[in-house]
Amino acid sequence: MLDIRLIREKPDFVKERLALRGGDAAALVDQVLACDTERRALETQLQRLNGDRKRISKEIGVLRAKGEDTSAVEDQVRAMNDDIVRLDQETAVADTRQRDLLLQIPNLPHPAAPVGANAEENPIVRIWGEKPPISAPRSHIDIGAELGLFDLERAARMSGSAFACFTGAGARLERALINFMLDLHTGQHGYLEVSPPFLIRKEALIGTGQLPKFEEQLYRCERDELYLAPTAEVPVTNLHREEILSPADLPKNFVAYTPCFRREAGSAGLGTRGLIRIHQFDKVELVKLTTPETSYAELESLTLHAEKVLQILGLHYRVIELCTGDLGFGGAKTYDIEVWAPGQNAYLEVSSCTNFEDFQARRLNLRFKDADGKNRFCHTLNGSGTALPRIFVAILETCRQADGSILIPEALRRHFGAEKISKP
Repeated sequence: MLDIRLIREKPDFVKERLALRGGDAAALVDQVLACDTERRALETQLQRLNGDRKRISKEIGVLRAKGEDTSAVEDQVRAMNDDIVRLDQETAVADTRQRDLLLQIPNLPHPAAPVGANAEENPIVRIWGEKPPISAPRSHIDIGAELGLFDLERAARMSGSAFACFTGAGARLERALINFMLDLHTGQHGYLEVSPPFLIRKEALIGTGQLPKFEEQLYRCERDELYLAPTAEVPVTNLHREEILSPADLPKNFVAYTPCFRREAGSAGLGTRGLIRIHQFDKVELVKLTTPETSYAELESLTLHAEKVLQILGLHYRVIELCTGDLGFGGAKTYDIEVWAPGQNAYLEVSSCTNFEDFQARRLNLRFKDADGKNRFCHTLNGSGTALPRIFVAILETCRQADGSILIPEALRRHFGAEKISKP
């Protein structure tokens, strides 16, 4: 959520930055300002009436001490009470309306974010490795069927389209990848492992920006007013909501594995078959809580930590920076990591490393006390470290051997328990 003081003091600046995203978010600024003016006027009236009521109430005591009739003055106070109740209600309505409007406004792009209209204008930051020389690449769908690694048809019978059921060595490979990533980030990168709830309250989703913007993409359990977590980002970032941390506590670095649940599995057509876009998938997530002064250095380290997963697995990838027109709702600056999948002849996003600055922290009321004793909002960051099953896809399509087996990356063998997956 943007700082209302920034909107009041620099409305044109806010509109200009929002316009770089595209869309009509800049139009909400005027609505927020109009609501803010109304709300502040109501608050001024309320303060004045409360002051008058307090003063007149004292006068009643004086008149009574003198034995004088106070009925007229008491009638005046009762009328004031009615006005105060009314103004209280109107102020609450205006305050709610203003907050609802603020929750609809996306974050401002970082000043250094590349300006562009859409994903086609995202610049490449760096490339690691080279595309493997595979003469006849095969899709993971065919490979998985041949080796019995997952069953899409039976998953569809159970749950509908865009679900997967991993089987045999496929289920073991999925588990091995999760354990490998958790061990890497806790052992080498110093993150604290967290195993959070998978069901979360509405307030938690508002705090990280999924609500109200992405309501239609979430799975909701109406009976309990809980939602299935769309990403571990939500419960983990909410760990310290409504808290004031000390500078010594920061940065806080968390890693968590959760299944992720999302209604929107992509547009029909390309990429909707197989494992690339599914409603339920596994993900290892990295979350950082930092001071504003260190957050951009932490973004660079977060991205490198996510990249390390692909480097150790020997998978070719590239890092791109999202332009202003492709930034996520809450992001100020984002790097996407895209792994090469030979069978798709395409790069697949496996991590989106984002600095939200204080956008989420304002929603969460997540603060720290600085060296001067002043309470300030933290900066929050997150990125997948990394998402499955696209890594699963890349391994199948990259590591397939001439005899049809899958050579397991060396660093993964301890977790998987074998060097290869052979035909059953």
